[in-house]
Amino acid sequence: MASGRMEFHAQSIMQHANFSFALPNDAEMTEVRNHKHYERPTKSLLLLHGLTGTDTDWMFGGLAQEMARQYNLAIFMPTTGNSFYLDKGYVGGNFGQFVGEELPEYINKVFGYFSNREDSMIGGLSMGGYGAIHTAFAFPERFSECIALSSAIHLEDIAGKKASARSLMPVEMLTDVFGDLSKLMESDKNPKVQFAKLKKEGRKIPRLYMAIGTEDAPALYNANTDFRDFLQRENADFFFEDGPGRHDWAFWNAYLDRGLKWVLG
Repeated sequence: MASGRMEFHAQSIMQHANFSFALPNDAEMTEVRNHKHYERPTKSLLLLHGLTGTDTDWMFGGLAQEMARQYNLAIFMPTTGNSFYLDKGYVGGNFGQFVGEELPEYINKVFGYFSNREDSMIGGLSMGGYGAIHTAFAFPERFSECIALSSAIHLEDIAGKKASARSLMPVEMLTDVFGDLSKLMESDKNPKVQFAKLKKEGRKIPRLYMAIGTEDAPALYNANTDFRDFLQRENADFFFEDGPGRHDWAFWNAYLDRGLKWVLG
C-alpha cells in the first residue's frame, strides 16, 4: 500500500487544504480476499469525515488502507472543518465546490484518478454521510456511486433548532452553515429537493447505499429511515440497511465494507 498526506492551495475555500490518500498500487495479492477487483482499473473514492473530524480520521480510526487494498480503490480523504460540505456562496467558503469539483480535478491532474464518472465514488460518515449524499446529487456527472453511513440528514430537526448552551451545534453555527433555517427544507441543501430536481430534469442520479445503527441517536435513525422511505416512493436505485451498532468506528468500518460490496457488485 502507498499512503500519505498532501496539501495544496484550494481557491474555492482560499486556504491550503489537507487531504490524505491510500493507493493500492503495490498491493500484495496474497492479502486480497477477492482478486476480481484487480481485473478492472482502479476506482476512485472520496471519503468524507464527520463533525470535528479531519482527513486522517479514516486512516487512523477507519480502515481506509485495508479497503483500498481489498477493493482496488484509490481513496482520498479531505479536511473541510465543520462545513457540512456546503457552499456559502462566496470564494473562500465554497466547501461543496471544493469536494465536488476542485479537489477531484486536482487529484486527476496529479494522480490521474477521478478521470470518469463510472469509476468515481463518494462516501462519508455522519456529517460526511450527509455531505456525500448532497455532493453526489450536486455533481451527478462526476460521481456514479455514494456510500452514506449514519448520515446527519436530520434536517427537520435542524430547521427547527432552538439555541441551547449545551447544543453540539448551536443555532448560530447552524445558521452559518445552512443559512436561513426557516427555508432549509425547501432549499437545495435538502437532498430530497436535489433528488426531485434531478429526476424532473431526467439526469443521471448516483446509486446510493445507506446504513445506520439501530442504537444510534433516535433523531438520526428516524431521519435515515424517513429518507429511505422517500427514495422508495421515488423508485430510486439505492440500498438501505440497518443493524446493531452505535455512532462509532466499529459500525462505520463494518458497514463501509458492506457498502463497498454492494456498490462494486
